[in-house]
Amino acid sequence: MEYILIALVALLVIFLLMAVRVVKQGYVYTIERFGKFTKAAEPGLHIITPFIDRIGHKINVMEQVLDIPGQEIITKDNAMVGVDAVVFFQVLEAAKAAYEVSGLNNAIMALTTTNLRTVMGSMDLDETLSKRDEINARLLSVVDHATSPWGVKITRVEIKDIRPPIDISEAMARQMKAERLKRAEILEAEGDRASNILRAEGDKQSAILKAEGKREAAFRDAEARERAAEAEAKATQVVSDAIASGGNGAINYFVAQEYTKAIGKFADSPNAKTILFPVEATQLIGSLGGIGELVKGITGDSDVTTRADVGTPLPRGRERASVPRTGDRG
Repeated sequence: MEYILIALVALLVIFLLMAVRVVKQGYVYTIERFGKFTKAAEPGLHIITPFIDRIGHKINVMEQVLDIPGQEIITKDNAMVGVDAVVFFQVLEAAKAAYEVSGLNNAIMALTTTNLRTVMGSMDLDETLSKRDEINARLLSVVDHATSPWGVKITRVEIKDIRPPIDISEAMARQMKAERLKRAEILEAEGDRASNILRAEGDKQSAILKAEGKREAAFRDAEARERAAEAEAKATQVVSDAIASGGNGAINYFVAQEYTKAIGKFADSPNAKTILFPVEATQLIGSLGGIGELVKGITGDSDVTTRADVGTPLPRGRERASVPRTGDRG
């Protein structure tokens, strides 16, 4: 009797263990009754009927990453390139993912590979290298539309790497180098042009300022000459008035004054201590007589006399006179 009770308890425990199912977070289990899908078990605790119901598929509903192996693709311009890609997808309907397709990951991989060849094969090499965003968008649209009956949402398709042939890579490197040299030469030419323009502007401003300075100097010089001419005219007028009022006496005075200044300049010459120059004795005596007559006419003193016959008259002609300079001795 005891053995029967122990057997019944054991069968009850086994029955409970088979009836209770716990679904982990991030997964959905499909429940099958006699091999037919009945429901999808969400994460949590579930009770099924042992020997009648069973767990069919354990579907991962988290977002997954599928690595697409490298592919050799021929572009529109017959260039062979190697391409690597990744696909991000998420199962939205577990039943369709379990029963509408066999081998979900392999199906998505094959679908992405074929569409990748189709999309990149319709583009030139330059377009495949420069339009990755466009390739990703086209692949996402095509693959997502194709996998929607499987209850799968394709969230992203990304091109990881595009490997052109070695000779094309070298040609592209040379092209890039030439383009950079071209840009450098253009920038250098633009810099030289800007420098020349600035230098020309500076020369222009300098010439303008110099011209303005010369014009101002000419104006001031003309004004100075005008004032000098006015002063000279006034002095000439004064001299003319003096001559008109004083007669020959004023003329003799001015001539004697200038003559004396000239003699003084010869005396100040640093070239020699003794200066030899020709002198007309009669002219000198006449000048001295003129000064005497001028003084006599101005002062009105009749006792002031000027002798024109002072000394012995010299013969006419030029003679050399020796005039010692100031400071000479003996």
